[in-house]
Amino acid sequence: MISKKFIPLSLVAVTILSANEVVLPSVKVESTTITEVSQNAQLSADLAQALSTTVPSIDMSRRSGIANDILIRGQKRDNISVSVDGTKVCGACVNRMDPPTSHIVTSQIDTVEVIEGPYDVENFGTLSGGLKITTKKPSKEPKAEVNFGIGSWGYKKIGATGSGGTDTIRALISASYETSDQYEDGDGNTLAEQIDKAVAKGSAPAGAKYQPQYKDIEAYTKKSIMSKIFVKTLEDQELRLSYTGNRSDGVLYANSKMDAAYDDSNIYSIEYNIDNVTNDYKNINIQYYYSDVDHPMDTKYRMAGATTYMTNHLKTSMQGVKLKNSFVLDEYKLLVGLDGSKRTWEGEKYKTDAITGVVTPLGVSLTHTQTDNKAIFAKIEKTFGDLKLESGARFDTTDIKPDDISKNENDYTALSANIMATYSLDNQNSIFLGVGSSARVPDARELYPVVDNITGNPNLKQTKNREIDLGYEASYDSFMFKAKTFYSMLEDYIYLKHTAPTAYTFENIDATVYGLELSGSYFITDAITMDASASYKRGKKESTPTQTDRDLADIAPLRGNLALNYEYMSNSKATIEMQASDRWDTIDSDNGEQELAGWSIYNARVKHAIDKHTDITVGVNNLFDKTYIQSNSYVDLVLLNASNTMLLNEPGRYFYTNLTFKF
Repeated sequence: MISKKFIPLSLVAVTILSANEVVLPSVKVESTTITEVSQNAQLSADLAQALSTTVPSIDMSRRSGIANDILIRGQKRDNISVSVDGTKVCGACVNRMDPPTSHIVTSQIDTVEVIEGPYDVENFGTLSGGLKITTKKPSKEPKAEVNFGIGSWGYKKIGATGSGGTDTIRALISASYETSDQYEDGDGNTLAEQIDKAVAKGSAPAGAKYQPQYKDIEAYTKKSIMSKIFVKTLEDQELRLSYTGNRSDGVLYANSKMDAAYDDSNIYSIEYNIDNVTNDYKNINIQYYYSDVDHPMDTKYRMAGATTYMTNHLKTSMQGVKLKNSFVLDEYKLLVGLDGSKRTWEGEKYKTDAITGVVTPLGVSLTHTQTDNKAIFAKIEKTFGDLKLESGARFDTTDIKPDDISKNENDYTALSANIMATYSLDNQNSIFLGVGSSARVPDARELYPVVDNITGNPNLKQTKNREIDLGYEASYDSFMFKAKTFYSMLEDYIYLKHTAPTAYTFENIDATVYGLELSGSYFITDAITMDASASYKRGKKESTPTQTDRDLADIAPLRGNLALNYEYMSNSKATIEMQASDRWDTIDSDNGEQELAGWSIYNARVKHAIDKHTDITVGVNNLFDKTYIQSNSYVDLVLLNASNTMLLNEPGRYFYTNLTFKF
């Protein structure tokens, strides 16, 4: 039953232009596109934080001061796909210390398309949603931008981007450096002090505490560089080369057993694009990409590692080729493509003597596994007066091969398809309907490893999602309003189950997820605007062989944002915002979730254009220094365990300022 708080909270919290302000254009059935990310997401490099305060369908999983994870409609990990400029990106950590979104920083991003539902046939594994991240492109005109940021808890950031070229060649280079001490929660506790309190309460083991000499170390250091060269080879033809490198060091994960020693990633892309091949053959694009991640996590800073510390060193790589062909045939827009990729993933454990530095191997934590995918896909679009129809289909064949010959090889095939209809009732009102089906295969972590108390299941089936989406959009001179509802039926959903009181493996279950998302803007005057959004969802286990609690994990409660914006001069704006969440009391107690109190926080921000070349931003988040928790404790993450799993408080009152120079 819907909480009694649903109606009043939805009225006051019905996304928002927050401290990570991002512009929201119109919403389609299958996606929401966010623009001007680099210009407006100035709080930090963390894309997950910017998205979770901007898109109603997205929640954030708090893992650290940086490198946090996202959930789209309660779905995470392999149930959502992430691509950067067409490059499929994967993390290496089995405990999500380096989610795909952490390998690109907000200052390098131009737009983000949020896929909501099974409506992306171009990318492998889009089960319930995904992100298509587009980074900045080089320009012909010379231009540059330098950005400086400081904030509470020793936060410092510097970034620079330069671009320019000729009719033949254009180039761009962008670099950033960011570091921060440990944030403090509303009670003034650092990450280390949160663990101390958890140990005292019995919700974390004593060995998880930081050693005295490490209690005040920095929370993270993050460096990133992106370079691009676009070369015009012939008329309407272009060669595009790009590289992105990310280096994160000493990232603390307070409610996990280990911290990240470092996290290094590289993303390479070679793309050739031809426009206007013939009158009907509009475009051909072929791309080769390669990405890799090197991620060791260890107990070096913890009491458990005072004499000998443990390391789990994980690596992954992803490479692929994609060919896309675009046609316009008698007013039909047609896209036909081929997609192939190969992912490797492996891990090893070792221990290190803290005094002598001697390393002793402890064996494999994740057997080297190769996942090969081949696919063909197509999309077609046609407008019939006020009715626009879009349809897509994809056929995948996937082979998963572990090096360990004692483990099963797994083969999967899947046909995904969708159809979407948008009908314009008049110039201001439209309705839309989408129906789709998609699939995703299990990954190596779910199939093969023995990690802490989680054992893989080599007999898992692939998960299938069958979903229907319905929405309404209104756009008038004085207000805009959008409403989307969805119902998702998950067959053979991959889910954790107990094999012993503290031991788990994966199993296939059937489940449903459904919900409602609202967003809108009201233009009070030419200068004053009110923006609001809300999301509500529920998840149920429909058929489970072993579990009694029917509530699905990771389904956050009713949440909403409300903001008032005052544009007092050109390119200058003041914003005050409320973010609120209902009590999280519909939980999966079988899998370690805990009831969380409802909360509300308030943020304020002023972005002032000193002149056309200089902007300054000053803001405060969590104005009243509230102590609150937004991420729950489903055992799919290996967190600190004692009588209760330690939950991580969000940051308390945070002041920041940002100065941008444009040339």
